[in-house]
Amino acid sequence: MTGLAGLFAAAFLAATILPAQSELVFAALQAQGLHPVWVLLAVATLGNVLGACVTYAMGLGIERYQNRRWFPATPARMERARAWYARWGAASLLMSWAPGGDVLTLLAGVMRLNPAVFLALTLLAKGGRYVVLAGLIAPFTA
Repeated sequence: MTGLAGLFAAAFLAATILPAQSELVFAALQAQGLHPVWVLLAVATLGNVLGACVTYAMGLGIERYQNRRWFPATPARMERARAWYARWGAASLLMSWAPGGDVLTLLAGVMRLNPAVFLALTLLAKGGRYVVLAGLIAPFTA
């Protein structure tokens, strides 16, 4: 069970603003063959989506800090972000699996994207990434 807990933790952290990777843990567990691939997919996807939910929630509350000197986004940058989001919006979450995807999930919170839409797109993107990864690893584990 330690391996699955480690996979969940790695996947969760990888979807937050903390620097972490889950692909190596996933690949190692798949190569060991101790758990069915569907279990690895479920654990990794759940951890990654829940981590993204934490980042989304941070986005919901981040604007209360915009008048602080240390806040990284000026009002002009926030307006550019709103304009970008108006153009690409929710569809950008389909890239939330990629490096830098945490910014997209944070921005979804800042822009108050409907939580159900957020969950659906994030689940599709992050779960899809692990499915592709499992498929790439499978020929080497037989």
